[in-house]
Amino acid sequence: PDGYALKRPLALEPALDEAGLMAHLEQLAAKNTAATKLSFLGAGMYDHHIPPAVDQLLLRSEFYTAYTPYQPEYSQGTLQAIFEFQTLVCQILGMETANASMYDGASAAAEAVLMARRVTRRNRVLVSAGLHPEYLATIHTYLAGMDEGDAITIVPLAADGRTDLVALQKALGDASDVACVVVGYPNFLGVVEDLAAIRGALGDRGVQFVTATSEIYALSLIRPPGELGVDIAVAEGQSLAVPPQLGGPGVGLFSCRTAQVSKMPGRLCGETVDQAGLRGYVLTLSTREQHIRRERATSNICTNHGLIALAFAIRTSMLGQRGYRAAGDLCMRKAEYLKSEIKKLSGFKLPLAAPTFNEFVVELEKGSVPDLLAGLDAQGILGGVALGRFDPARSQQFLLAVTERHSKADLDRLVAALRQG
Repeated sequence: PDGYALKRPLALEPALDEAGLMAHLEQLAAKNTAATKLSFLGAGMYDHHIPPAVDQLLLRSEFYTAYTPYQPEYSQGTLQAIFEFQTLVCQILGMETANASMYDGASAAAEAVLMARRVTRRNRVLVSAGLHPEYLATIHTYLAGMDEGDAITIVPLAADGRTDLVALQKALGDASDVACVVVGYPNFLGVVEDLAAIRGALGDRGVQFVTATSEIYALSLIRPPGELGVDIAVAEGQSLAVPPQLGGPGVGLFSCRTAQVSKMPGRLCGETVDQAGLRGYVLTLSTREQHIRRERATSNICTNHGLIALAFAIRTSMLGQRGYRAAGDLCMRKAEYLKSEIKKLSGFKLPLAAPTFNEFVVELEKGSVPDLLAGLDAQGILGGVALGRFDPARSQQFLLAVTERHSKADLDRLVAALRQG
């Protein structure tokens, strides 16, 4: 339209032929030096080994160009893959029912809060201060406009890094208006929460217990949330599906008790039989989605991260139960080795006493954390995440993550760099 015409020519570079364009893109890609550095970044995105076989299987035409699963007669392969994904999610989280995936861990956490409010018909939400801050921000966004005032109460952490049970009891009150309690498992600081103690604090007052796991490998060793009285368990599946890739994409895992499945968001694939009595798969409960019910929908999610969910299912199947546990054991053992070495360094301490899996907080006693991390970066090391960016009270702390990909030499290299300051 005339009213939107360009006022001046766009400052576009001259057109390139294909060879020139590819060379130009390679030059741009070479500027991403972070891809070649030794990384200890975590905080919700983790660098685990993804075998080449995963990508090769994803490229098979029956997956890559699969027909929409809304028409099961054309898409049995896709539907079976989703069914297997749901089964794996249930096994890992220790829950009874899982959906076909969410966008990521953060949106899954927010959808869990909405589901808890539907189940209980209550509005107030208690969120542990240990929940990933970006998950909390997403919950705020989902609840914005639904309530008069803020329905979220933050429950502080105890000195050891776990949710403060005394503060939780105080925040609960008589719990008559509390829909759910949401905790990270492990939490954002890498600490393994005591879910049994939190479940005990909730009692039988009808409050939904929600856990959000950003490092899914942790559940290879610690007890799954479903065994500890959790009502809704969500997670980020990136670690078992794809590399970090500058922050995405991920895949959200969402599971609950079968008794509450009618309140669950998103798609769900079920097993059935056809007219000949042969096994088949079909999407069920899809009327909960906004494309059918609009404002009365259970959820406004109208798709799933199917390709990443498939990668998750392939990688998890390749590992198997023993391989999953073996990889998790490597992560924890290497993290514990790094913790023991950092404890020996002057000027550093580990401020949290609670158990961790593969991620932990380090406190710098003197100096600046951003300056320290900048110095490590200059040596080719991405030395963790500065926590001051999320909480000014933790400006002297940073978060380190270790995976099975780190060798002892890698860990010793970081320790040596920290020793030098």
